[in-house]
Amino acid sequence: MSAKITLPPTLHRYELKYVIPYAMVKPIQRFIAPYCEMDYHSTISPDTFYTINSLYFDTRNCEFLEQRLWGRDLRFNMRVRFYGGTGAPPYHLEIKQKMGVGVKKTRATIGGEEWPHILTDPYYYKFGSPHQDERIANKDLFMRLAKSYEIEPKIMLQYRRCAFFSTVDKYARVTMDRDMRYREQDPSIPMRDPYNMKYDGNFVNYDNETIYAKDTFTDANVILELKCDIGYVPMWMLDLVKHFELNQVGFSKYLNASLVAKNDNGLNFMAHDRMSNADFMFDDDPTLVRTRFRAFC
Repeated sequence: MSAKITLPPTLHRYELKYVIPYAMVKPIQRFIAPYCEMDYHSTISPDTFYTINSLYFDTRNCEFLEQRLWGRDLRFNMRVRFYGGTGAPPYHLEIKQKMGVGVKKTRATIGGEEWPHILTDPYYYKFGSPHQDERIANKDLFMRLAKSYEIEPKIMLQYRRCAFFSTVDKYARVTMDRDMRYREQDPSIPMRDPYNMKYDGNFVNYDNETIYAKDTFTDANVILELKCDIGYVPMWMLDLVKHFELNQVGFSKYLNASLVAKNDNGLNFMAHDRMSNADFMFDDDPTLVRTRFRAFC
């Protein structure tokens, strides 16, 4: 059985994404077996997939989402991540910052007694001292951005992941995500607690072929990610891409779920290829694009 791997509080990495059919999951697992071990959470799950939840935050006018929609090179998302289907802590305050071709991810962990007061009570959180460890610094950073941008809950994402870590590299991971669904958490929704972490019947599945490409019928509904240190892509990852003839895409779970939630299958916002950076259907009129985008934020 795999040992539990504790990720560092700050990661700088490449995140290479591909959309694959479920039928490729087992062959890819066999291919990477000489180089990787299965993540502990996958080993204790009957089907090797475990549940991940992410509550995404944004400004009132969805500034973070807009940056992703336009494909800005320097942008970030803020979320609270937790595991399992019960909504139980611990909760991980995460910032993912896109920096050119790489991603910087910071994480700080809080307990159930801090939730949601750390975000709803302006006097609850006390910032740390200048001489602090990295985890406290990450927590401070999350809270400073939360206050500066006046963030609020927007959407809860849930999916199931099968994960592997490299045994031959300093840092490399392979993850496969499926069964993606969302629940809107916006404070403007009547009779719904925007900070609710528990699972209920309000989740909507968006794991189907219409999400990934327009006028294309395919069973490619698993998101494969290859993650590794900046400046170093393991040779076995390159061999994997070549062997399975994979085509890299840019896929944002937050963006895709938001577009599906607000505009049917989102195709009015992302023509031709929903995973591309910015290919719109509005006669390329940026004013109209922005107006339509603002309408659902």
